[in-house]
Amino acid sequence: MGTVTIGVSIAVPEPHGSLLQERRAGFGDAAAHGIPTHVTLLPPTEVEQADLPAVDAHLARVAAAGRPFPMRLSGTGTFRPLSPVVYVRIVRGAEACTWLQQRVRDASGPVARELQFPYHPHVTVAHGIDDAAMDRAFEELADFEAEWPCTGFALYEQGADGVWRKLREYTFGGSVVPPQPGHADVCARRVAP
Repeated sequence: MGTVTIGVSIAVPEPHGSLLQERRAGFGDAAAHGIPTHVTLLPPTEVEQADLPAVDAHLARVAAAGRPFPMRLSGTGTFRPLSPVVYVRIVRGAEACTWLQQRVRDASGPVARELQFPYHPHVTVAHGIDDAAMDRAFEELADFEAEWPCTGFALYEQGADGVWRKLREYTFGGSVVPPQPGHADVCARRVAP
């Protein structure tokens, strides 16, 4: 049957996903249109095609144990000079992403693997392009903000054309997203004795 290259990620929803994908392409990142905007839980990993049912069952179990959580992006960061990447920072939801990726890559599962770098959840907006374009991405998206309730993740396969396509979505077992501090909560904290 052969092997396939898969990845697991949390999609950045619309309109934010398309906006960041277009910006990434605009900075000169040739791979932008083949990679949906996402937060990686499992980087590109080669598996036997025959193992896909086991991968699917494993991811379904991980999702069933997960709970929805608030996700918030704000500002930019970079891995340079270690790695030629500029990204949008995750300022809320990073701990949940870390928990999920550990379970996806669990040693007892079908996609156990070591990472090249320590896990740092982020949304890539420029990768492997010239320094001036990387600087531009860092500066132009410094004020970027997005927020949404994360309710699951998806399995993707990379085609021979380099494009990542969604194979299946996995919804978390819990149904309630924890409340976000609102105006009433803030006011209550201010007047509390």
